[in-house]
Amino acid sequence: MKNIILIMAASILFLAACNNETKKNEATSSTDSTSVTAVDTTSKTKQESPIHNILSAYLQLKNALAKDNDKDAASSGKALETALAGFDKSSLTAEKVKIYDEIAGDAKEHAEHIGANVGNIKHQREHFETLSQDIYDLVKGIGAGQKLYVDHCPMYNENKGANWISESKEISNPYLGQSMPTCGTVKEELQ
Repeated sequence: MKNIILIMAASILFLAACNNETKKNEATSSTDSTSVTAVDTTSKTKQESPIHNILSAYLQLKNALAKDNDKDAASSGKALETALAGFDKSSLTAEKVKIYDEIAGDAKEHAEHIGANVGNIKHQREHFETLSQDIYDLVKGIGAGQKLYVDHCPMYNENKGANWISESKEISNPYLGQSMPTCGTVKEELQ
C-alpha cells in the first residue's frame, strides 16, 4: 500500500513539473514568437548546411511522432534513411567526413527500424531516442546552418528521460505524443 501511495505521489510531482514547464514555455513562447520568426527569415540568407536534407527528414520524423502518427513516422524514417545513404561528403573537410562516417551507419540503422515499424510507435520511439543522439552529434560536428533546440523530456523511459532536436522553442514531445504534448524543456540552442 505504501508503494502505491509513493508511486502516485511521484507521478503527481512529475506531472506538476511538466505542467509548470509548460506554463513557463507558453509565457516565453508568446513573447519569443516574433524573435523566432525573425531568426527563421534571416537563416534563409545563410548558406544551407550540407546536412539540410538529413535534418529535414529527422524533423519530419520528430513531428510525426509528436502527433502519434506511426505511418508518417515510418515514411519519414525511410526518407531519413535515403538522405543518409545519398549524402554527398565531397563538400566536407576530412575531419567532418570522419565525423559523418562515425555516425551515419548507426543513424541509418535506426531510421531503417523506424521506417519498417508501422503500427509499433513504441518501437519507433525507442529507436528515435538513439537516433536523436546521432543527429545531435552530427549537428555538433558538421553544423546545422539554422537555429535548432535540444529539448528534454524527463518522463520518457520510466523517468530516465530523453532528448530530441527541434526547429522551434515550442515543446512538441515526440516521446509522449498527444498524451503530454508540451512536457519537456529546452536544454540547449544549436547552430
